[in-house]
Amino acid sequence: MTTHPACCTPETPLQRVAQLMVLQDCGEIPIVQDEDSLIPIGVVTDRDIVCRIVARGKNPLDHTAEACMSQPVITVDENMLMEELLSVMEKHQIRRMPVVNAGGRCVGVVSQADVAWKGQQKEVSDLVREVSRDTDSPSR
Repeated sequence: MTTHPACCTPETPLQRVAQLMVLQDCGEIPIVQDEDSLIPIGVVTDRDIVCRIVARGKNPLDHTAEACMSQPVITVDENMLMEELLSVMEKHQIRRMPVVNAGGRCVGVVSQADVAWKGQQKEVSDLVREVSRDTDSPSR
């Protein structure tokens, strides 16, 4: 996982969220209740910005993270086993998610790429297949 991720609040201007993605070289920023608690309440992905703001003809400069964040947020515990982590990612078809400690504070972000670096070949291929599965058509 990536430790100490940049986090934003719902009130953070969307431009700042995008700037953090560039600075951190990432595609997802956890949205936290407030900067002190670091309790995740949602996430904003680069895709969220494009699909929920730009593609609808809205000006991203006029919006905050709250306007396009995905919620409820799916998180994983920092002590979760790889098998459990993969199960959560596959079940929810997500490529990245916040990692929380026992107090619920965001301590990292785990991504499909992290799994590719650490996981077994079969685990990685199963994850990619399940996360990429088309939910509108029957499974094969």
